[in-house]
Amino acid sequence: MGAETDPRSSVRQKVLPSHWSFMLGEISLYSFFVLVLTGVYLSLYFHPSMTPVEYHGSYAPLRGRTVSEAFDSTMRISFDVRGGLLIRQAHHWAALIFVASMLAHMLRVFFTGAFRKPRELTWVLGFSLLVLGMFEGLTGYDLPDDLLSGTGLMVVNGTTLSVPVVGTYLSMFLFGGAYPGTELIARFNTLHVVVIPALMVALLVAHLVLARRHRHTQYPGPGRTERNVVGLPWRVYAVKSGAYFLLVAGVILIIASSAQINPVWLYGPYRPDQVTAGSQPDWYMGVLDGLLRVMPGWEPAFWGHTWALDNLVPLLAGAGLFLALGAYPFVEAWVTGDGGCDHHLLDRPRNRPVRTALGAAWVSVYAVALLGAANDLIAVRLHLSVNAVTWAVRIGLFAVPFAVYVVTKRWALALQRADRDQVLHGRETGTIKRMPYGAYVEVHQPLGRDKLHTLTQHEQYAPVRLSPDGDHGRVERLRALLSRGLYGPGTQIPRPTVREYEESVHHGGGDGDGDGGVSR
Repeated sequence: MGAETDPRSSVRQKVLPSHWSFMLGEISLYSFFVLVLTGVYLSLYFHPSMTPVEYHGSYAPLRGRTVSEAFDSTMRISFDVRGGLLIRQAHHWAALIFVASMLAHMLRVFFTGAFRKPRELTWVLGFSLLVLGMFEGLTGYDLPDDLLSGTGLMVVNGTTLSVPVVGTYLSMFLFGGAYPGTELIARFNTLHVVVIPALMVALLVAHLVLARRHRHTQYPGPGRTERNVVGLPWRVYAVKSGAYFLLVAGVILIIASSAQINPVWLYGPYRPDQVTAGSQPDWYMGVLDGLLRVMPGWEPAFWGHTWALDNLVPLLAGAGLFLALGAYPFVEAWVTGDGGCDHHLLDRPRNRPVRTALGAAWVSVYAVALLGAANDLIAVRLHLSVNAVTWAVRIGLFAVPFAVYVVTKRWALALQRADRDQVLHGRETGTIKRMPYGAYVEVHQPLGRDKLHTLTQHEQYAPVRLSPDGDHGRVERLRALLSRGLYGPGTQIPRPTVREYEESVHHGGGDGDGDGGVSR
């Protein structure tokens, strides 16, 4: 282990903290490398064209069928190109892992407060990478031009058309004419292979440069302050990272060789007059699909036009869900007024109960909506009415986040209270001692200085207070209201003061009246 005290230290002196949660970002980076490598291989054989041809490949059930060149080349990659199916499945699995690890990494940053100054721009770049990764997956998912991806395109077209005023123009531009058009595959291929990857590489480089400039965050612990970094020398970390890349790539290839995904030959080529039964999008788009499925069929008429609210409202709700995640760090910084100092030590999630509860509620909305995307499969597998499942998801979208928020907040407060008790009274040993006057007490072991530092180093903010005689505007009143919600009464357990700790130690080591105390 080493320590870096100067943020401008040379590369030779660079050290990086080590913690298992930091691997989430590395998984996303390494799966992105696998995506690029497998994508280059697939692009050598894929023909992004919707021109109809007759299939004469190795898969007998589809011989003689009219398919597009995109579907024909996908079938050739799967059955006739050596290693084609393995690479195709590795590419798809890597995409799923890439988005999943990015979302998990963003949530780790959120729950630990790693988005605070000076890393606001780093958060924006990471959030943009997550959104671009989802659209990269969507464009790639539709390239094979099979019946399953075509069903998803119908949903995309319907949602696009629901946008007021410009919806029809967006649809015409996207499909190159009336749906399904003849240019979609070529346009999606350009976005998937050139435009979005170029943007992602640029954002990724900027993200890594900022991470190097601001140095890595670290969890609180012995010897760790806002002005140093305790961890492994960069050479050791580089060797571990190289091995970890091989491990991630190997796991992806093992999954690709043993778990089938997106068997386009079973779905057949896309036809606008057909819909795949039981169609499911990739999990990261399941939240929008779930909201679409459980939304009532509201299509009111205003000013002589029909408003497709059954598509527009889920679109706005899904976009709002992600925008809320992206904007939260700036709202917290504004409410806290914490813009003057840099933060390099991470928060323990329990020490920010409201933030942790809000994040857990956000995840619960995503999870419930994802269940809504499988309402038909759930109904079939569990022999339930699809209407009952749909109504359960509708209610759950409102009830579950509220319940998760309350439970998570109370849980974090309970953990804070347990930490406070440990600081004041020591750790429970399970040893029972009889006192001279006959009472039985449990012996507590005093905590070491390192543990005491970890449990008490966090900063606790006070809510903004407005003077009663001042003339405050709406913005100031809103800030005070949000501040009370984050840091007001009932949102945190006061950490022990030095005086309370000394009194507890003296009380526990002096008369031994029954609480076990902390002995010197």
